[in-house]
Parts: sequence; C-alpha cells; structure tokens
Amino acid sequence: MNLTRPAAGWSRARVDRAHPHYKWVALSNTTIGVLMSTLNSSIVIISLPAIFRGIHLDPLAPGNVSYLLWTLMGYLVVSAVLVVTLGRLGDMFGRVRVYNYGFVVFTIASVALALDPFDAGTGALWLILWRLVQGIGGAMLFANSTAILTDAFPADRRGMALGINQVAALAGGFIGLVVGGLLSEVDWRLVFFVSVPVGLIGTVWSYRSLHELSERQPSRVDWWGNILFAVGLTSLLVGITYGIQPYGGSSMGWLNPWVLTAMMGGIALLVAFCIVETKVSAPMFAMTLFRNRAFSAGNLAGLLSSIARGGLQFMLIIWLQGIWLPLHGFQYEDTPLWAGIYLLPLTVAFLVAGPVSGTLSDRFGARAFATGGLLLVALSFLGLMLLPTNFNYWAFAGLLVLNGIGSGLFGAPNTTAIMNSVPAHQRGAASGMRGTFFNSGSSLSIGVFFSLMIAGLAATLPSTLYNGLRDHHVPADVARAVADRPPIGSLFATFLGYNPIKTLVGHQTLSQLSAADRATLEGREFFPQLISSPFHHGLTIVFFAAIAMSVIGALASLFRGGRYVYNEVDRTPAAELSDGSAGAKASGRVSGPSGHPSAAPR
Repeated sequence: MNLTRPAAGWSRARVDRAHPHYKWVALSNTTIGVLMSTLNSSIVIISLPAIFRGIHLDPLAPGNVSYLLWTLMGYLVVSAVLVVTLGRLGDMFGRVRVYNYGFVVFTIASVALALDPFDAGTGALWLILWRLVQGIGGAMLFANSTAILTDAFPADRRGMALGINQVAALAGGFIGLVVGGLLSEVDWRLVFFVSVPVGLIGTVWSYRSLHELSERQPSRVDWWGNILFAVGLTSLLVGITYGIQPYGGSSMGWLNPWVLTAMMGGIALLVAFCIVETKVSAPMFAMTLFRNRAFSAGNLAGLLSSIARGGLQFMLIIWLQGIWLPLHGFQYEDTPLWAGIYLLPLTVAFLVAGPVSGTLSDRFGARAFATGGLLLVALSFLGLMLLPTNFNYWAFAGLLVLNGIGSGLFGAPNTTAIMNSVPAHQRGAASGMRGTFFNSGSSLSIGVFFSLMIAGLAATLPSTLYNGLRDHHVPADVARAVADRPPIGSLFATFLGYNPIKTLVGHQTLSQLSAADRATLEGREFFPQLISSPFHHGLTIVFFAAIAMSVIGALASLFRGGRYVYNEVDRTPAAELSDGSAGAKASGRVSGPSGHPSAAPR
C-alpha cells in the first residue's frame, strides 16, 4: 500500500495508519528522538568535572557558581518553557514538520557545543548559549513525539507504543549518566559530539519516513498566551535556581528581593495565563482539559514523580561521586565513570518494567500500575534513607532495582492515560503540557532538593568541618572561616566529585602544616569522611520529602478514575475504542474518567 498516494475515497491518515509498517517506523524514530532529548539533560550532569577541566575553569571559585548552574539548568529551563508552545504549533502547522525541525536544531547545537573554541568564562558562556539552543531542539522533539505516536497507533495498542517511548524518555536520564561517565573519560567534547551522528540520521530518516496523520488546525497564534506562559515559567524557574545561592549572611537566597520578585512575578504571570486562555478564541492551551480527571490527575502525578526522580538522580550522584567511591579507593577523576556503572541496576530495572507495564495497561488501564509504581518508588526512598552513608553495595543495588521497577510501572501507563484522554486535534498541546510538567519537575528538583540538602548541611556541617580541620592543626581562625562559609560550596564540590580542601583552606596555610597533615587533608578520604555524617542528615530530609511527593502522586493516580479513551465518534473507528466492553465499542461509548460509561465527546 502506497504511503504517499492514498486510494480514492480514503483519507491519507487512514491509509498510513492501516499500513503494516508505518506505526513501527513512527515508534522507532520518535523513540530515538526523545531518547536523544532526555539523554542530553543528564549526560552533562555527570560530565561537569571533565567539562570544566576541559575549558580550564574552576566552577567553585568565587563568581563561577552561576556558570555551573546555567550549564546545568539552561537546557532544562528552555525545554520546560517551550514544549507547550511547540506542541500547539504542531497542532496548527503539522506535528511531523515541527518534530523534523527539532532534529535539525538539536544537531546544529550539538556541533557548536563540541567545537567550543574558548576557555574559562567565555568558554562557559558559549556552552550555556548553545545548550539553550539545544534545549529548543529538544523541546521540538519532546513536544510532538507523543502526539505523533498517538496518531499512528490505535487506542488498544497505544499503551505498548507510548510505553516504549516513555521508557526511552525516562531511561535517557539514567543512560546519560553511564554514557557521560564513559565519554568524559576520553574527551569532554565527545559528551556533546555523540549526539551529532544520531541527529543527522534522525533528521534524514524522519524527513523521508514520517507522514502527517493529524488534521491541521489552522488558527491564529495566541501571542498573549505564549508570552505570559514563557515569561512566567522562566521567571519562576530562574528564581528557584538562584534561591539556592547564598545571599548576604544567609546560606541560601530565598530572601533575596530579586529571587522573591522573580518567583512571585512568575506565579502572577502564570495565573494571568490561565485567565487569558479562558477568554481568547484560539488559546495556546485549552484549560478545559484540566476538567478531565484523567488528564489533570495524570499530570499532577507526573509532576510529583518528576521532581522526586530528579532529586534521586542528584542525590545518588553526590553520594557516589563525592563520598562512597572515594572512600572505596577510587580516584576523583574516575568517579563519574564508576558512578554511572554502579547505577546500572536502576536503568536495567526501568528498561524491563516500562514496556511490560505499558503493554498491560492497554488491557487493564493505568490506575493500578501507576499507583502501585509510585508506592514502590516511595518504599525504595525509605530504604535508601535507612542505609548508612558507607553502605553495602548489594543492599544499595537492590533498592535501585526496586526504584527502577516502580518508575517503570508508573511512567508508561500514566503517559498513555493522559494522551488517551484528549481529543485528536489537541494532542500536540496536551503532549506539550505533559512535557512541561515532566521538564519543570526536573528543574524544580534542583531548587527543592538542593535547598533541603543545604538546610540539612547548615545544621551540622560547620561544627564538623571546624573540628576536622582543627584535628589536623589548621589554625583556628582559618578553620572558623572555612566552617562559616555557605554549605553550597561543599555540596557542589561533593556533587562534582572534587576535594575542595585545597581551595577552602588555601595553599599558603597548607604549606605551613606538617607533611602528614597536608597529605591527609589533600587525600581522597578526608573530605568524604568529614561530610558523610552531615550529608546523611541532609539526605534524610531530602528522601522524606521524596517519599511524601511519591505518596501524594500515588493518591492522585488512584483517584484518576477508570480507563478512559476520548472518542471522536465521527472520525475514529469503533474497533479502536476498546475498554474491554463489546457494548461500548458498538455504541461509541467509552469508560469515562469516573470509571462509568459515558457518552463519548464529539
């Protein structure tokens, strides 16, 4: 059957969907697209030490923390802000077209990042700029891939397809840790260059193989909605980002007038966005979708899960790179690679559980899998909270497996339920909104969990640091000055796998100490041992918050209602609208969001 020349009397969308191979082409291409998009959000996290060594910049030096934060956050912020807009543009001008452009933009940015010609601060600014551009390409891919798949697969197969796609999206975050660790060992530029061949292949392949199945919705661009949403969300996320930096005599900047203005202004603009979207004739996003319990509860659970998962990712990297691996004889330069390797049980468990739960949710619905998955995640956080800082690896690996299974059980069914609950002409915008919650959660996790960890460190680290330095004959005034510094420096040092003692104490002071004391202070075990107890205190606070978020997300998932597939009666074949009831198929009725049959919306 010809994909490009439909037979007379058939719509092109119907021919393409009926073709035995097209849906698998769409699945494989979009899976590569979202994998590349999300992998690049984490590949940089674990490669930051090698990247900053490569451009000859000390990220912990005064004034350089902003370079570190924006290299880390820029991609996430842009991805979170633009996915709804780009999803809506996909509805208007073609989802496949916007998706194809995403590959092009992403590939160009990856080339520019790999060829950074500058050093020090200028080199960092180059990376930040092109990471922002790369985030635009990633948002194009992420916003439209789910909608393209929903168009290509019938309702009774979407769980499997979206399951694989969602597994790729979430697994990218875990796989990036391993890939980043491996490539940064060879050359930091490979961390960015690895995306170039994949981007080139994806660009050509998507252009030649993907077809537009959706009916375009010609409409005017909602300029006010786009501006209010973009500026509001950017302001909120940037305010949260700077809230973790010291301000005045405080260890954090939550009372900084600029931070408060950015956050409150961002919230006000987002409220204005919600009001405007109910007034304009062609809104960027139909706020009425949130009246659908399946859609709203699924997105709330997704947001909370994303925040908790992002926090887990950062805490595990700090735990392994900065403490556990150095205590077990690994050189600081080797910790990114081995941290990625030791996190493999989490990735493998997720890759196994995700597709299975997606396939089963086609038959049984999302509620049981998504709810049970988040409860397993909460249980894994409880186990990690009870582990000692210098843990037995097999107990740690078992908890990683439990977390991976729980995340896999939740991710695919939840995405399928969200996308099944919206009409076809709004799938791009709905996919974008889901992506906004997903990416915003990753951004928010940095502010939320770093703040909680800093608060925990502030209570115990100063005295521990002072006593540890004095035990090795560091002068009292120097030890006090080091202990009184904001904990964020020690936290970022641990996050990057650095020993910051030389920077904190100073070369001149170290040169006055005995050879034995100097060797101990500059060795790989002193700082990890020193920070272990304060870190575990902060970790308890962080994981308690993650447990609360996972449980609340599970409750939201539980009350989402039964299996619900939006049925456009005039356009969708009845055979595709299965809720397990032959009567529902015959009558064009589906299981409503409350679990009871309801007339399918036109």
